[in-house]
Amino acid sequence: MTPTSTHLSARIRRPGPVALLLGGLGLALAGALVLIDPAALIAQIEGDRGIIPVAASRDIQIDGVEVNVTGDNGEDARLKGWQAAAKLAWAKAGGPAIADGQLQSMVSSIVIEHEQIGPRRYVATLGVVFDRARAGQFLSGGDGSRTHSAPLMVIPVLRSGGTAQVFEVKGPWQAAWAQFRAGQSPIDYVRPSGSGGESLLLTAGQPGRRSRAWWRNVLDQFGASDVLIPEARLERQWPGGPVRGTFTARYGPDNTWLGGFEMTANDEAGLPKMLAQAVVRIDAIYANALQSGLLKPDTTLNVRPSIDPALAALIAAGQAQEAATKAVSPDAAAAASPAPSAAATEEAKVSTFTVQFASPDAAAVDAALGAVRSAAGVKGASTTSLAMGGTSLMRVSYAGELADLAAALRARGYSVSVGNNALSIRR
Repeated sequence: MTPTSTHLSARIRRPGPVALLLGGLGLALAGALVLIDPAALIAQIEGDRGIIPVAASRDIQIDGVEVNVTGDNGEDARLKGWQAAAKLAWAKAGGPAIADGQLQSMVSSIVIEHEQIGPRRYVATLGVVFDRARAGQFLSGGDGSRTHSAPLMVIPVLRSGGTAQVFEVKGPWQAAWAQFRAGQSPIDYVRPSGSGGESLLLTAGQPGRRSRAWWRNVLDQFGASDVLIPEARLERQWPGGPVRGTFTARYGPDNTWLGGFEMTANDEAGLPKMLAQAVVRIDAIYANALQSGLLKPDTTLNVRPSIDPALAALIAAGQAQEAATKAVSPDAAAAASPAPSAAATEEAKVSTFTVQFASPDAAAVDAALGAVRSAAGVKGASTTSLAMGGTSLMRVSYAGELADLAAALRARGYSVSVGNNALSIRR
């Protein structure tokens, strides 16, 4: 509250040093904005905010195979290293003992993760890809008979340095998930890349939302049935020192915990390898949950919002009164009601309109969708553009004209503005 006085006096106030400083900074900023080319101003959703996931192959790939061999020269050592890697990868995959020639014939490619070639020595970390058509018969589950999940969207949340991120900037955790070879996993991963508006929609705060209508709209944009939230928390002991990671596997709109573990990298150089191994372990947690029947789409994601109880009571009372009238005197009721015209008996044409509404939070989105869907004549409504804290859009299928839809929404308590094949509603 501003203090008041009983007398007025004319005074000249001189700006203090802080006001002068702020004023100077404001003038400098204004001048800089004038000089900057508008084309140089980068929008919030532009720029590289993630990497595109690798293509999913159904071949069998074993990563992280380390070899250290010698040969007559560098090329000979490299060839022997690749052959040794195939044997080690086959044993790691649990394959039976077979002839070397048969084993090498099943190798479709070698993925070089890291290699050093000397005059007579070859030291490398490799990935070995076996052809599924040839090797699948020898490996457990390699024939593709395992149960696969429904499409599940991945939101990899990284917590490091007191901040949480998904696609706000390029992060090592999202990169590890993008580089994961998910071809032999029973989980059907849907991995967004963070391009366009994905960096604004899929944030670290998204797993904390519980609105089913909100989640359903998000999942529909990616063709997914449910969501997986693998979370990594990194703690650095000192600059250039060990990096300790705490990893948890969560899923569903309620962010349900499935499992967790801890890992440590010796330094920053070992962080990518640690994260890649963590992705494999989290994939195993999700696979075990799928086999146990825990990892299944949440049925509440497909439930339509319920009608307001007061409106439901009015509808039920009207239906009961109509049934009672017909039961008492069917002939009198038929005589009292005028004969329907040909136009009235024809089914009203269903049209599609755009409705603009305020969406300060997820609850407001749910309320608007529920109110519009329960309006008389509405066949369906779904959001086409979500802007939390601003104005969103929904597409409405209505059996009638735009003016009739406006009247129906006014009856629901909205203030309606009619535009060109569109409406704007607000409370």
